[in-house]
Amino acid sequence: MTTRGAGYLLGIPIDRKSLSSVIEESFQAVELKTSQRVFVCANPHSLIVAQYDRNLKSALTHADLIVADGVGVSFMARLVGVKIGPRITGTDYFHSLLNALQQRGGGRVFFFGSSQQVLDRIAKRFASDFPSLTLCGALSPPFGEWSELENHRMVEVINEAKPDVLWVGMTAPKQEKWVEINRRELNVQVIGSIGAVFDFYAGTYSRAPKWVCNIGLEWAYRFILEPRRMWRRNLVSAPKFVWLVLRRHIFRGDTTLTTTDGSKQEEIAHHGEKKLPSS
Repeated sequence: MTTRGAGYLLGIPIDRKSLSSVIEESFQAVELKTSQRVFVCANPHSLIVAQYDRNLKSALTHADLIVADGVGVSFMARLVGVKIGPRITGTDYFHSLLNALQQRGGGRVFFFGSSQQVLDRIAKRFASDFPSLTLCGALSPPFGEWSELENHRMVEVINEAKPDVLWVGMTAPKQEKWVEINRRELNVQVIGSIGAVFDFYAGTYSRAPKWVCNIGLEWAYRFILEPRRMWRRNLVSAPKFVWLVLRRHIFRGDTTLTTTDGSKQEEIAHHGEKKLPSS
């Protein structure tokens, strides 16, 4: 992963690419039918959960395009001297890639996740915003856990639609882990885990005003609007993230983390920091 130009924060490689470079790489994957590109966002919450959840850690590590989404990631990376790319939100990537495909004059897009109500609103707006693109499918998965048979059928539905781009919108880290498990079965050039972007685009949740985003306070805006949904990220994961980054990148403290299977994993040195051994 280091060959692609990435800075490691808490053992996760975060790309140093600009938004234009990320879009160009994704666009070329569609245009030239090159290797599949999987896009994910790294924020304080996901980086903390990845320290305990091996499957999420694998999903983030193996993503082809992983960007810093969150002022906290950008700020802490600068503070400890880890060089990463600029902050790129899922919304930035979503609109930029679709606009690039619109200018190209075509492309097939599939939305997987969220509720049918949200998908219906997305479909209506999509037809107006991107008339040159084809919305080849939208699928709301069952609530909760799925059987292997249900999952296989949903992958078949997606593949039969033959999308160039698959947008996945589920709660993190479910969406990232689902993509990692199924990406090799999905005949799609670009897969983007963009979560809340589904609600933002559908208008079921409002995104913070641009000036709030520009000063890095979008997290506060979302917390005010959705305290029950966001409190754990802001009041639990964020302080943990700050402390663990300082501990591992500055104080070099040894830590023992408990993975989701309940086992203890000693960290090992990796490029001047600590990293969990791969599963």
